[in-house]
Amino acid sequence: MKKLILMLFLIPTLLFAQSEGVKFEHGLNWSQIKEKAAKENKFIFVDCFTTWCGPCKYMSSTIFPQAKVGDFFNAKFINAKIQMDKTKNDNEDVKSWYEEADRFAKDYKVRAYPTFLIFDSKGTLVHRIVGGGEADDFIAKAQKSLDPNTQYETLLAKFNADPTNVGIAKSMAIAAKEAYDQETQAKAEGVVLASLTTDQIFTKENISLLLSAANVVDSKAFNLIKDNPAKFDAVSEKVKANDFLSQLLVSNAVNTKIRAKETVDFASIEKELAQKYPTVNTEKASLEMQPRYYGYTKNYPGLRDSFNKYIAKYGSTITAAELNNMAWSIFENCNDPACLKAAAEWSKLSNEKEKDAPMYLDTFANILYRLGEKEKAIKTQEKAISLITDATQKEEYVATLQKMKKGEKTWQ
Repeated sequence: MKKLILMLFLIPTLLFAQSEGVKFEHGLNWSQIKEKAAKENKFIFVDCFTTWCGPCKYMSSTIFPQAKVGDFFNAKFINAKIQMDKTKNDNEDVKSWYEEADRFAKDYKVRAYPTFLIFDSKGTLVHRIVGGGEADDFIAKAQKSLDPNTQYETLLAKFNADPTNVGIAKSMAIAAKEAYDQETQAKAEGVVLASLTTDQIFTKENISLLLSAANVVDSKAFNLIKDNPAKFDAVSEKVKANDFLSQLLVSNAVNTKIRAKETVDFASIEKELAQKYPTVNTEKASLEMQPRYYGYTKNYPGLRDSFNKYIAKYGSTITAAELNNMAWSIFENCNDPACLKAAAEWSKLSNEKEKDAPMYLDTFANILYRLGEKEKAIKTQEKAISLITDATQKEEYVATLQKMKKGEKTWQ
């Protein structure tokens, strides 16, 4: 089972052709791709990926093969893939792009994966998209590359030339967010917020901008939310002020400790934050962060115990996806029976919250199998397969089922 966690890291590639969906060029170098784009008067779409990137694999296996995605990209773009990492299994085609991949990473500041770069027919970079997405949403993002008014690089030039223009700053903030240009995003959002009164900021029209700008602790936007929680809650539909602030404060404190290679003491962090931000209750955010931290440090008994505490107190608010992800983390990484039994309970609960979801059933089947309950695991996996309509996903689940029947490992 594949987990789709958007990871931020970096990839020239194996350029392959498909019978349907997006047709990626094969066997051409960068100069030849630009020549073809100029000849056909098309933009150039470049998928910068890595072999270890989950979202990259999802885009290649699930999104790019879709007919509607192919119809859009094949009509508007010359499409290419560049593998940004290097592996021992790379073929000669991939190796021939090593130097170009390094140049792309440096010249175009490719720092997260997947990154999609879009060039005009002359080979000039005009737009970038960071992170994947579902078909319709991804097409909409790529559509912006065709209009100078929404192209990231074009907007960036306008913003740098006129950095106090509020209209340009609004467009820039949106484009910079999609391009994962956090520095430019913060500058643009700051320009917009500075032009508004407090009452104007706390409106449904501007709340997303405020949330985005507040992702820096103690920033102007952060303090606006902290000092006006009631105004924020009145217009925010997605998150409450305390939840947003507490999650940001706890994650910032934990990440600061990790970067400094210091021990993370959650009780101490909660105490420090309570003293500095007495109006913000960080208890829930701390409990929510603990299993993630223990997973990161590979302390799976710690993950088990902390997540059980979180479930005991906030079980009604936990989503099926959260339960499933934690259960899968245990399955993949821990052979301790106590941890696996806990993961089975979480997986069972995820299936109760969202019935007949193939992904969650697959997780439950795998955990049961690792616990030695082979017959029950096989029946659960067969049920998951019966509910799948996507051929690629079904093939993967069937392969897992065959391993179970043969008594082979389904985990790394």
